[in-house]
Amino acid sequence: MSGSEDDWLALKPQEPSPSQCCGSGCKPCIYDVYEKALAQWERAKAAQDKSLLVEKEEQSRNSELNPDTFTAFSISSVEQLTEDTYQYKFELPGNSSLRLSLGQHIVLRGVVDGLEVQRAYTPISSGNAEGYFDVLIKCYEAGLMSQYIKTWKKGDVVFWRGPFGGFPYRPNKYGELLMLASGTGLAPMLPIMQSITENEEDETFVTLVVCFRSFGNIYLKPLLRELARYWNIRIFYILSQESSLEKLPWSYQENTYIGRLNEDLVKMITNSCRRKPFVLICGSSAFSEDMSRYLKSAGLEEDSYFVF
Repeated sequence: MSGSEDDWLALKPQEPSPSQCCGSGCKPCIYDVYEKALAQWERAKAAQDKSLLVEKEEQSRNSELNPDTFTAFSISSVEQLTEDTYQYKFELPGNSSLRLSLGQHIVLRGVVDGLEVQRAYTPISSGNAEGYFDVLIKCYEAGLMSQYIKTWKKGDVVFWRGPFGGFPYRPNKYGELLMLASGTGLAPMLPIMQSITENEEDETFVTLVVCFRSFGNIYLKPLLRELARYWNIRIFYILSQESSLEKLPWSYQENTYIGRLNEDLVKMITNSCRRKPFVLICGSSAFSEDMSRYLKSAGLEEDSYFVF
């Protein structure tokens, strides 16, 4: 009997450690997944029927992406965009698609020194892209997940689950979207901008304000240039560590500001919007708090903005 008891204990789900929660408010969170798996294990143990544990595993393999369980994806290319930011392309079987709604994120699982870590990232490719998806990732010197990601190379297999979150965008619902993004906070903005430019019926104006340290740190320049050619899209760059506009290519000088995205600049850009803006914010928690404060002082109500 004790051998059988040990078998069941070996199959018991492990409670997640705090490092495994990505902190993005996913539904289901990894703790929800654990509770569900534990309840399933308890039912199977009470019935002394291990096949009750296998059922879910088989179901999860039918789906390319699943919020409850991690699915393996192979890396098809790695492109370094700046000194610390990379674009990773992942293969999808056949011509399948992740079928993400706009701005949805997915959760990556990594193991560093035996410790499991989970982090949320937003694919920058269109949610309907077939056969692949692209993720933009900034690697931090001391970041646990970054240590794992830096080892990636073409052909490696990594594990994702999702999708979660997202912004419930509908064509022509807003007169103008004002997007305030810092660094990789650009990621959820791109699929939304692309969905607007690809839909001839969508006449939403977009003002993207994106913050980088320097001109060299701006990534996806060709894509951003292409988007800025559309009649309804404006892009402003805020560069915190450049010394002067004169050093930049002339095509960037007119729509670039040196310094930080401060209260006065937010107010000026908000007032320059062609229609009453609805604001999307994505960046660090400190960036999001600052932007929320600046928008309030610019006279925008809390129901006029959405924080990723």
